[in-house]
Amino acid sequence: MSEENSVEALLEEARLAAAMPPPEERFRLREAAGFSRAHIAATVGVGRSTIANWETGVSDPTPPARLPYLRILKGLAEIYPPPATAPDPVAALSTETPAPTAPPVPAAFTGLETLRGPDGRAIEGDPGPCVRCGVETTYQSTDGRPLHSGALCQPTTTAPAPAVTAPAPAAAPARVAPTAAPVSPVPAPVPTRPQRRSKSADRAQAELAALIGRAVQEEAERAGGDEEAAVKALIKRAIPDVMHLFNETRASARYDYTAYPVLPDVLKKPTKQAPDQIWEARPRFHHPGYSIKAPGDVRVTALDVNAAYLSALKVWLPIGKLEHTTGTDGVDPKRSGVHLVTPAEWAHPHLPDPIGDRDEPGALWVTDATLRLLQRLSGPKYGLTEAPVVHESWTSGATENFLDALRKLLSAAREEAIATGDTLTLEYVKSMYSKFISTMGESIHNREMVRPDWMHNIHAQAYANLWGKAYKAHQAGLDVLAMMGTDELHVTGDWRQVFTEGRGVTQMKVKHGDGKASGEYTVGKVSG
Repeated sequence: MSEENSVEALLEEARLAAAMPPPEERFRLREAAGFSRAHIAATVGVGRSTIANWETGVSDPTPPARLPYLRILKGLAEIYPPPATAPDPVAALSTETPAPTAPPVPAAFTGLETLRGPDGRAIEGDPGPCVRCGVETTYQSTDGRPLHSGALCQPTTTAPAPAVTAPAPAAAPARVAPTAAPVSPVPAPVPTRPQRRSKSADRAQAELAALIGRAVQEEAERAGGDEEAAVKALIKRAIPDVMHLFNETRASARYDYTAYPVLPDVLKKPTKQAPDQIWEARPRFHHPGYSIKAPGDVRVTALDVNAAYLSALKVWLPIGKLEHTTGTDGVDPKRSGVHLVTPAEWAHPHLPDPIGDRDEPGALWVTDATLRLLQRLSGPKYGLTEAPVVHESWTSGATENFLDALRKLLSAAREEAIATGDTLTLEYVKSMYSKFISTMGESIHNREMVRPDWMHNIHAQAYANLWGKAYKAHQAGLDVLAMMGTDELHVTGDWRQVFTEGRGVTQMKVKHGDGKASGEYTVGKVSG
């Protein structure tokens, strides 16, 4: 580009930036055009949460995305002028910005109903972005447009409609959550950052929690007392609903993220049938000194870790495009991703190998969660092994708190459901966090993000957390007989002196089911 063209481009951006529309006008223009935040984000090269921040006043557009964003706003202002009572957005883009005024709720948000069949159930069709929130849904409105079923994304007008007061049928086992006014997507001006943070915290604890309750109430009423049908309906809507909650918890977050990064080949399956190339360190451990076939009276308890994947949402995740490094250049406390390592030999047969049970030795790709565990165990506090050799890495800047707001929201809903005996909400929440994790890779069921590196790291963090519980039991004098999957731990002795019994996310319970590997059983020793 010539010097003259560069100067002109810079001046054009300065002219547009000087007349940046206020946040509520940015929101109005996008909604008037029917674009989702994800669509605009992909066009200007930022994350969806960044667009949300620009539309709520949390932050203002900055280069290099500012200029294309301003051009979109200018073009939309010419196509979708505001009502006569509102300032002219075309003038706002060419003169000084007028004082912010709250825009009317777009007409598309009013009067929409979900298309339902004779049995009262919502009818599904081709997937598309919901006309209210932009999140993909298969449910339709009566006029054929994509529209979420229920209240998860229903906005209000200036005068919210009265809450539904009809109780759930008597036969329905679900707890009917207190009704609350639907959440409006029209952002109100937020004058100070402390108030923004306070509002965000209140919203996560109150408004978003109410959305979960209303979704459960809706399906319980629709099922007419058939608990199995209500559970199936809630599981079916779990993916779009949890993505909506995720997007809302990210709306005013500090960290932008890349939903569709360019993925290295190691994060892609060679074929659809081939296994993933990332080793998640899933355990399959059995103590060599005991056998359920040997006669004996050593009493063993099979324990179950509660909500293992939910707890694993507290994990260091890469939030940007992954960058390649060699050696230990990509190993940093503030970075995360995947690493090609050669782990040291594990010399403790009576403890699970933190790398899991491998079929062959040598180098392998592991997650950052696994590497952090290996580094801790090779440090002075544990001294159990040698540090792994790191050959190369794909990492980016990371944070441990990226999914913390969503984790806390779902944990609180789960805790309340357990306390009130609300089985519908409990199954709904479980389905939301498990499907959120399992579909964040390359899944046809969730097209809002492609982050297999997140999925692998969360899985590996769950296994690392389980290893920590096994080590805690071992240090307390219990023998670990088996450690399998995400949440199964078999130990000898009085485990209640080590772990608190219960159904909370930090507690353990006796595993239920059929067979010798459930509840309590006895084994015999086969070696010292």
